[in-house]
Amino acid sequence: MEFRAQARFMRVSPQKARLVLNLIRGRKVEDALNTLVFTKKRVAATIEKLLRSAVENANYLSTEKGVDVDVDQLYVKQAFANDGPRMKRIRPAPMGRAYRYVRRIAHIELVLAERNNNGQGVASVVGEQSGSPKRAVRAKRKGPARKKKAAKA
Repeated sequence: MEFRAQARFMRVSPQKARLVLNLIRGRKVEDALNTLVFTKKRVAATIEKLLRSAVENANYLSTEKGVDVDVDQLYVKQAFANDGPRMKRIRPAPMGRAYRYVRRIAHIELVLAERNNNGQGVASVVGEQSGSPKRAVRAKRKGPARKKKAAKA
């Protein structure tokens, strides 16, 4: 079973939020909380609050709904930050001109799941493919692999 928590319209760019979310993805909840406490990013406090909310959601379902959930076995299955609406702003520039800039907003979502005793339910981590991601992109661009001509002996 999965337990979700969302924080929408957070005043942080999604790119900066993803830096912290990548640190906790796939970890046990206890390890993720320790990581967030000692992370020196402003968004870490928000993500910590969101993680605690997801744990409380799981705790609520285990007590009120009668779902059997071991809170100690929970891990961060998914953690992502999507773009929210952008606020367009104008900054004064020399000679009566104006520069436009964008203030970004993020929608952050955490999904917790319960890990079995035998280790099943481990979150898939991005980048565990064979080879580097750059190599996969290059191979995709080039198309099917060409066979090299056999050298004549």
